[in-house]
Amino acid sequence: MDRVRRLRAMSSLCRQQAAYNSMNKWKLLAKAEYWDHLAELALSSHFQQCNAVVSNEAEQSQSITNASDAGSTTISAA
Repeated sequence: MDRVRRLRAMSSLCRQQAAYNSMNKWKLLAKAEYWDHLAELALSSHFQQCNAVVSNEAEQSQSITNASDAGSTTISAA
């Protein structure tokens, strides 16, 4: 998440420079869009990794639950 924060800070700096530098305004705005795009990719990657870990943990807990259910059979006296 720190990386996303740094990338967005770079985007903000480019936008601020564009406001004061009319000669390179479009170039700086393009760079700002580039930094925003990188931030979105980093954020997307972060959440995909988080979701993969959560789903993997859920699968493991489900398999443990299934294994314990299969091993615990009750014997009833007739």
